[in-house]
Amino acid sequence: MSKARAARKLAQAAAFGGGGLGLIGATLYGVLTAEARYAARVIGPMKEHPARGDGLYGRYPGHPITLAMIGDSSAAGYGTTAPEETPGVLLASGLAELAQRPVRLVDVSKVGAKSSDLAPQIDTALLSGPHVAAILIGANDVKSQMRPSESVRLLDAAVRRLRAANCEVVVGTCPDLGLVQPIVPPLKQVARSWSRRLAAAQTIAVVEAGGRTVSMGSLLSDAFRKDPSLWGPDRFHPSVTGYAAAAAALLPSVAAAVGVGPESFIHPEPFRGEAVLPIAKAAVEAVRTAGTEVAATKVAGRERGPRGRWAELRHRRRHPKPEVAKQPDDGLAATDVPADALS
Repeated sequence: MSKARAARKLAQAAAFGGGGLGLIGATLYGVLTAEARYAARVIGPMKEHPARGDGLYGRYPGHPITLAMIGDSSAAGYGTTAPEETPGVLLASGLAELAQRPVRLVDVSKVGAKSSDLAPQIDTALLSGPHVAAILIGANDVKSQMRPSESVRLLDAAVRRLRAANCEVVVGTCPDLGLVQPIVPPLKQVARSWSRRLAAAQTIAVVEAGGRTVSMGSLLSDAFRKDPSLWGPDRFHPSVTGYAAAAAALLPSVAAAVGVGPESFIHPEPFRGEAVLPIAKAAVEAVRTAGTEVAATKVAGRERGPRGRWAELRHRRRHPKPEVAKQPDDGLAATDVPADALS
């Protein structure tokens, strides 16, 4: 079975309530969950939630863009010591610079969250009327032995709820679990294969639901493998530098989702490896290629071709380092965000 076909079948299993477990094999899944339990023992319990950075960012005029940060410890910035180090604040600050408008951050992420925890987070986020949401979720689904198809189905439902409320959605797909240091070879290779297939299936489901994805695993693989400073003390979560790298990967797509930034309206550029492909093929290509965004598009006015929905494969450029500030609601003080946070 081709990788594109396997990813499509897993997404279909999620959509129609099937198990999908056969796509990775019951034995293989059992090995992965056993390794996840082992890794959890090595890492130890997560003791505290990072400081939240909810508030207004960017000293600009105009009506604020509301950004919701949704997901697990990777969205919350587990291990950071100050709000300005968290992915949500980095995204809000960068988005304010690109939009030249204030951005209000509503962070509802939770350390230890699984895909089954997305619904209550979205209940809270929707109270603020978000214009765009960034979601990072998936690693804890493996640790809790959640079936891949169930994980994808819950993510699909979350994206559809947000889109029904006219909120744009950007999902960072499943990270490369083969990079987790407490998991040892040869199971690193097994974990890598499994997480990449899940990431491809997430991409198909999210795009079909009206969102867009950024392939976090393939983007960060080489960097995290070569640079130990990107890992936190537990060797499982990113360091402050690692969270900044993840936020920098998401920022161009978050900006494009709300129609701001220099690349928001540019068509795919073939010389940069960008293309329009059937969704399943685009999903697999995204997993292979660093920082790839996948979003729905049309060809000759049609959303679908012979092999399913059309999708754009984009490699959006990183933006210059922003110098931004948090603006309290009374506008009397500000907290600077490090200028190198989104390099």
